Amino acid sequence: MKKESNDNDAGFETRAVHAGHDYVAGTGAVIPPVYMTSTFEYGNEGGFDYTRSGNPNFRMLERTLASLEEGAHATVFGSGMSAITAIVSTLKSGDVVVAEENIYGCTFRLFAQVFEKFGIEVVYGDLSNAENFDLIEKHQPALTWIESPTNPLLKVLDIQAIADAAHLAGSVLVVDNTFASSFLQRPLELGADLSLLSTTKYSNGHSDALGGVVCTNSDEWQEKMIFAQKALGLQPSPFDSWLILRGVKTQALRMERHSENGLQFARFLEEETNAWTVLYPFLESHPQYEIAKRQMAGGSGIVTADFGLDLEPTLSFIEGLRYFPKAESLGGIESLCCHPASMTHASIPKETRESVGISDSLVRFSLGIENVDDLIRDVREGLERVG
Repeated sequence: MKKESNDNDAGFETRAVHAGHDYVAGTGAVIPPVYMTSTFEYGNEGGFDYTRSGNPNFRMLERTLASLEEGAHATVFGSGMSAITAIVSTLKSGDVVVAEENIYGCTFRLFAQVFEKFGIEVVYGDLSNAENFDLIEKHQPALTWIESPTNPLLKVLDIQAIADAAHLAGSVLVVDNTFASSFLQRPLELGADLSLLSTTKYSNGHSDALGGVVCTNSDEWQEKMIFAQKALGLQPSPFDSWLILRGVKTQALRMERHSENGLQFARFLEEETNAWTVLYPFLESHPQYEIAKRQMAGGSGIVTADFGLDLEPTLSFIEGLRYFPKAESLGGIESLCCHPASMTHASIPKETRESVGISDSLVRFSLGIENVDDLIRDVREGLERVG
């Protein structure tokens, strides 16, 4: 027998620790084991047959993430891009997607280099500006696709307003919630139909596993996601699922520290450096500060800055930092530094990058849980080195 854990009235922190503790009856295991098996004997109580189409570790993680996103369903995948692929695979030739123009580079590449040749059209616009919501009405898209905050410019989009516009047009709203995390923002509560996360990032929090998830309240969309997980081979590994479930248990504590460090670090950049632009959702100077305060419980751990340097000094600055390894990804306990133009968004044409504000001098910081004074000192000394 499996042990059910459905304390829907419990707080986020309690559910993160206790939800999903199934398949442990008869052993007394406080932490469920890893089910490292490719196949199962028919007739088992859980209804499992082959790990590509289901595994106890998947199911435990799905139950937990659905609870934390305040959704009825969740389906886990092998990466954030696998989760994105699962959603886009439901489209047919001739369908249109209206997307926020500052979209993740790999999402842009997937649309442009994979699905465009199958007849999927993507229309981009600045959806932080309500005047552009008419793009949704005009194109009647199958999907309206946004991130909030966006990568890397940290634009905060009004999820409720966009959900209303999408639903009036008969469209499904997809929100990539990766930069905010389930702890700080829950798009389904704000009207989104699908909430997507790269669980590699803040859900796991330790930079040691890949994963993705799609959460929804729709039974129909849940069936589509289960089909994609199985039919397209987009499933995660049992061990990665176990690692992510372990990481989720400390998500609340980590996100509080990420947000504290992020705000203090952003204020340092804004007040004590010559940065042209400092972007952080909970800075009062942020263009969508009021929206961020309304729909997010904290500013998260990403700070983006444009130091106005040429390309070579920018790269020299990044590569000389001690506590910010130059690396893609984000959301781990360790701080990282990224040059979007040559890394995460290199697949986007230069003119397109620059038109939305991704310049060669733009730097994205992922603030970890270290002592923030050490992080500030590291960056201050780095800027002094490049003059």
